[in-house]
Amino acid sequence: MNTASVRRTPLALALLCAIGVSLTACKPSAGDAPKAEAAAPAPAAAPTVGIDLAGIDKSVQPGDDFYAYANGNWQKTTEIPADRASTGVFYTVFQTAEKRLSDLVQGLQKNNPAAGSNERKIADYYAAYMDEAGIESRGLAPLQPTLDAVAGIGDGKALSAYLGGALRADVDPVNATNYYTENLLGLFVAAGLDSPDKNTGYLLQGGLGMPDREYYLSADKDMAKNRDAYKAYIAALLKQAGDADADKKAQAVFDLEMKIAKAQASVVDTQDIHKANNPWPIADFGKQAPGIDWPAFFDAAQLSGQPSLVTWQPDAIRKLSALVASEPLQTWKDYLRFHAINHSAALLPKAYADLRFGFYGTQLSGTTQQRNRWKRALAATDGALGDAIGQLYVKQYFPASSKAQVEAMVNNILAAFRDGVDKLEWMTPETKKLAKQKAETMLVGVGYPDSWRDYSSLEVKADDALGNALRAGQAEYRHQLAKLGKAPDRKEWWMTPQTVNAVNLPLQNAMNFPAAILEAPFFDPKADAAANYGAIGAVIGHEISHGFDNLGAEFDAQGRLHNWWTPEDAAHFKAAADRLAAQYDGYEALPGLHINGKQTLGENIADVSGLQAAYVAYHKSLGGKDAPVIDGLSGDERFFLAFAQAWRSKMRDAALRAQVVGNEHAPGQWRALTVRNIDAWYDTFKVAEGQKLFLKPEDRVKIW
Repeated sequence: MNTASVRRTPLALALLCAIGVSLTACKPSAGDAPKAEAAAPAPAAAPTVGIDLAGIDKSVQPGDDFYAYANGNWQKTTEIPADRASTGVFYTVFQTAEKRLSDLVQGLQKNNPAAGSNERKIADYYAAYMDEAGIESRGLAPLQPTLDAVAGIGDGKALSAYLGGALRADVDPVNATNYYTENLLGLFVAAGLDSPDKNTGYLLQGGLGMPDREYYLSADKDMAKNRDAYKAYIAALLKQAGDADADKKAQAVFDLEMKIAKAQASVVDTQDIHKANNPWPIADFGKQAPGIDWPAFFDAAQLSGQPSLVTWQPDAIRKLSALVASEPLQTWKDYLRFHAINHSAALLPKAYADLRFGFYGTQLSGTTQQRNRWKRALAATDGALGDAIGQLYVKQYFPASSKAQVEAMVNNILAAFRDGVDKLEWMTPETKKLAKQKAETMLVGVGYPDSWRDYSSLEVKADDALGNALRAGQAEYRHQLAKLGKAPDRKEWWMTPQTVNAVNLPLQNAMNFPAAILEAPFFDPKADAAANYGAIGAVIGHEISHGFDNLGAEFDAQGRLHNWWTPEDAAHFKAAADRLAAQYDGYEALPGLHINGKQTLGENIADVSGLQAAYVAYHKSLGGKDAPVIDGLSGDERFFLAFAQAWRSKMRDAALRAQVVGNEHAPGQWRALTVRNIDAWYDTFKVAEGQKLFLKPEDRVKIW
């Protein structure tokens, strides 16, 4: 949902990262779809309201602060758990999925599944993570081969080879808007921007230990404190590993990362798809970006046979490559040693894991308590074997009746979107035709994929937690490499069924709605239609709209990057988008820290368009009848309240700052204010001029 929307997920990706909502998104490829359960009993004739009535604060005027009106009492009485950076609806739904996954994994351990089976691998991966005594006794030994490899780097060619061997498929700039990798570069494999009939590789910038370059470059006093804490953390981790001169090495590592941060492109530039489409022939990398020994890098990365790769941030990659040659070799070795330990710290003895949590959990997110180990073990197992777990999850927890009900909602909202395109007065017939064609050909996946990932080549040992994690990363990399040069699978899923999120896939003109998000309060098969359309319906509309936001509108029905707008239509779209960006620029998340309207534009466009389409679809679902009044609330009141309550969230300041600075999603409190652009909201809640959220009709942003 570009959650986010992963690409964007309406459930905010930043929000998800802060809350830890999304368990992980693995990419399925081969296997058999599960047999659906028998249909659940039909819903009761009298639907439930589907709204948290107790959470409403009627002392607030809806027109002054609709988020506070819908969620004020919840906000006052809710405490963020000590082991979380935030809480909210997504966390509530995540807890349901987490409990189910725990039951599944615990059941497998009791059943002693056959060696080599997916079930055995799940049980062993979890058991290895939970083996604290074994992890403690082995110390740094599981990581020693990596540390020895770093120590053995003797020249620039060997350094380049190490960097290439460390490359992983751990970024996704299109579907998940995941731009971060701790390695110097990251790889993404998907259809070509210009040639959607063949998969290609994309290289993205990386190399930082903190979440975003702004953590290094911002003059904000809290960011300065983060930098001081990071230097102390680097030194502490190296001291724990027995390094002499740890403070001196920490300063050198930090100084190198500062240069890396200055070399990187900003989030806003990284989001610009037209700046990203830079295919370089493999043979030209040495000329285009001198510094790295590219033949050595690509040989180690198993990419030397590729004809070309797309450089997503070409200027950044040039500068990063130059740093490889210009910075002292010993500094790079100290940097790589630190990052090897840092990346694996959670699976090293407790002293390392505690240091890591102290910085990333407490300093950067404000979390005061480490999550229970079983929860961390569950998330790690799900990350490595997501599809294997997903097959078990949907068989037990996702009835066919829910799948059918949500698919019907998707079809209704797609129809509402197409009807809305027909009614646009500003759009030319030519562009309307192409927009409708794209909507009509969207592939919609609900619940789970048609095929599943094959884990037969992944070795999992019950006594090797770190080794399991490293091998899982390598297996994912091999899986992605195997797709290069082949025809893309338009039905490929980029999330597992147990992920609390949803996604629009521009290169596939497709959407995924995993089973785990299709739970109350997002979706309740027993609830009134108004609540379902206001919550999950708006999420569905959001994902559909991502196909037509400032990024999605750049892709045609075949997933090809090309301009299918007339100049006049493009100009109108840009003007409306600029007004929406300005609207969000005005929101102050923390004193002196405003939301960046351009950075969050795609998500905000999808929120506005998706909510409007869901509203129209809801009314069509009534079949011409009046909506019932339930608990004193009209249908439209329930619809808009469900939307605002779906975005309820409470975040620690550190986590909120992280989201505003580095994420493409506005925090939930401000996403709920999308309603001020919807005409029907004004009539429903009698919002009048003079109230804080009031916008004159001509100032309300309408894009689709």
